Amino acid sequence: MKKGNSLALGITFGVAIGTAIGVATDNLGLWLSLGIAIGAAMGTSLAPKNKNADDDKS
Repeated sequence: MKKGNSLALGITFGVAIGTAIGVATDNLGLWLSLGIAIGAAMGTSLAPKNKNADDDKS
């Protein structure tokens, strides 16, 4: 799985969970933005580490 795919998957789950909590607490703006931030952090942490150092160089 590429890093972009895991990041998108994390953001997708974050948006879904943030929306659900935001609707339940009647504070959609706060929870939607927190869901995106937490989902992006989780998505990057779930991405496989690149063992090849040559790919990181641009």
